[in-house]
Order: sequence, then C-alpha cells, then structure tokens
Amino acid sequence: MIVGVVGGGQLARMMIPAAVALGIELRVLAESEGMSASLAATAVGDYRDASVVLAFAEGVDVITFDHEHVPQEVLRQLVDAGHAVHPGPDALRFAQDKREMRRRMAELGAPQPDWAPVDAAEDLERFLADHGGVGVLKTATGGYDGKGVRVVRSLDDAADWLEGAAAGGPRLLVEELVPFRRELAQLVARRPSGEAMVWPLVQTVQQDGICVEVLAPAPDAFRIQPVVDDIARRVASGLGITGVLAIEMFETSDGRVLVNELAMRPHNSGHWTIDGSITSQFEQHLRAVLDLPLGSTALLAPVSVMVNVIGGPASGAMADRYASALAAHPDVKVHSYAKAARPGRKVGHVTAVGDDLDEVAYRARAAAAHFDA
Repeated sequence: MIVGVVGGGQLARMMIPAAVALGIELRVLAESEGMSASLAATAVGDYRDASVVLAFAEGVDVITFDHEHVPQEVLRQLVDAGHAVHPGPDALRFAQDKREMRRRMAELGAPQPDWAPVDAAEDLERFLADHGGVGVLKTATGGYDGKGVRVVRSLDDAADWLEGAAAGGPRLLVEELVPFRRELAQLVARRPSGEAMVWPLVQTVQQDGICVEVLAPAPDAFRIQPVVDDIARRVASGLGITGVLAIEMFETSDGRVLVNELAMRPHNSGHWTIDGSITSQFEQHLRAVLDLPLGSTALLAPVSVMVNVIGGPASGAMADRYASALAAHPDVKVHSYAKAARPGRKVGHVTAVGDDLDEVAYRARAAAAHFDA
C-alpha cells in the first residue's frame, strides 16, 4: 500500500510513524527542500502545477493531503486521470471556500451562525444594520490561524477588503458575532464504505486567532456530546468525506453549538490523539483513505492536554532545550516539527495525560514553557 501526501508540513510528518507501524509506504510531495515532512519527501514541486502533481501521483494507490490548498482544477485532473483522491474535489471545495461551506451546512441542517455573502458594500451595510452594527467579515478562501478574519462595525473597517474583492481578490462573507462561552472541536473519520468513528469532543483555547491548548475531552461535555456526534456524522456523510474531518464549533452562552469552520485532514485539535487515544488521527486518516477498517477512538487516560509550542526558542532549536525539558518532565511527550523558530509559528507541541485536568494541564504547560523565548 502506497499513500501519496501532497504537502510537506507537520501533518504529513506525523503520518510517518503511523505509516511505518502499518507497513504503509508514504510518499510526500513537498513544496520545498527541508520541510517538516522531509523524512518521507520523494518529490519537491509546486502543488498548483497539474503536471507536477500528476507525475507524483503515478505509482501510488491513493492521494491525500497535508492541507486544503490544491486548486480544484488540479484535483479534477487527478480524478480524470483515474487516480484515487481522498478527500475528493467535491468534498474539498467546502473546506476551500467558506461561502460554499456555509451554503452546504444550511442544506444539511447543521447549526451555524447567521451569515451572508458580501459582493458589494451594500451587502455588508445591510447585514450590520440587521445584527446590532457588528459582524465578522471573512475572506472566503485562504484564511487560517486568525488570518482572513476581521470584526467590523462600519464600512470603513472593511474598505480595503471590499476594494480588494472588487478588484478580483478573495470573495467575502460576513457572519454574526457569536456570543460564545468556549470553542470546541469534533473530529470524525470516515472511509469510502461509510464507516465513521468519532473521538471525544475537545475544547480548544485560542489566543490571537491561534490554538494554544486542547483539552480532551472537553470538560462538562456530556450534555452536548450526542449533539455534536450527530452533527459530525451528518456532515461527514453529507459531504462525502474520506479521511479525517475536523469541525470547529462555538458553544454559545445559551448552550447551543454552532459550526464555525471545517478542515478535511488531520487537525491541530487532534494532535493529542497520538498519545491519548488508542488510534491517533494520523493512523485513522491513513486507514480511512485506504478504506481499511477504522480503529478504536477510546481514550488511553481520562484526560489529555496538548499545548502548542508557538514561535519556539528565541535562539537555537527546540532540540537545544530537550535536556532540561525531558529531565524535568519525563512523563510528558514532546513533538517537534523540525521547523525554524518564528513568531506565531507552530513549531511543535507537548501532550500530557492523566486523571486530573488541572494537574495534567499544569504538566503540559510547564513542559511547553521550556521551549519559549
């Protein structure tokens, strides 16, 4: 079994141990030399170039992805050439275009914030007037980790984006500013035969639009777990997902859950599964895209806490801090992405597991602090 992964980032990197364990050959098309997944990089090239991707696809059993940015025309050419592509272009378009995603969520009956496409200033002006003078303006494509998102209270706040959209830049949409009490994420894996498995709902902690911590399972989630389980299975089936799907959600102040965004690949909110679940999201993704029976998503410990290493050391590499971090925290797992330190960049994560949330969170945060500044 040979799986080709388009994209050489940390998600492809974390598929490598799962592939080795299952005896799967993993081949990676990296964007440049020395990327995070260079251990499995068999080709380097532009994923936007159909000829590059088609050449890479020769000799693999299935193509999957480290990110959702491969253009639709390239994906369609892969399918037309007879290659197995999971998730396929019909599903990926809903992760690539938030306007399309919002329309499809409405068709599937998935709860979501009120929203509207913005094709002209009048569209935004009307939405703000109907929603208390405030909205969340988003670019329909290309945003991540807080990019492409802006809270607006007037047309002046959006003037540059409106001008850019009118000049052929990213299309826009606006959503209501949701009064949420916390952010959640539900991961589900689905194989082509229709089998689906969900992990426990998790709580994500965000700072400046970037996830910094994940608490698994989400505290006090017993009431809403059946609700989000149903949403996840309905969305995965309705979109025809193959592989791992992450559904980021808001839990509102009045106890509702609303779909915020989708990611059709292993996701930062699921990194804890490497050390905290019988089947990690990376192994599950490989099983799913190969249409193999899915693994158990049961917890290995009552609580897991994952803390992202953001930015990394001010000087040197993460490995320079291993001696102190591993000596002080022998019961915490450290994962490096082999990336150079840079402000705002996710360069690794640590995971702690145990019985008590406060104690486990303390250990994970203390271990992660060794790699700061």
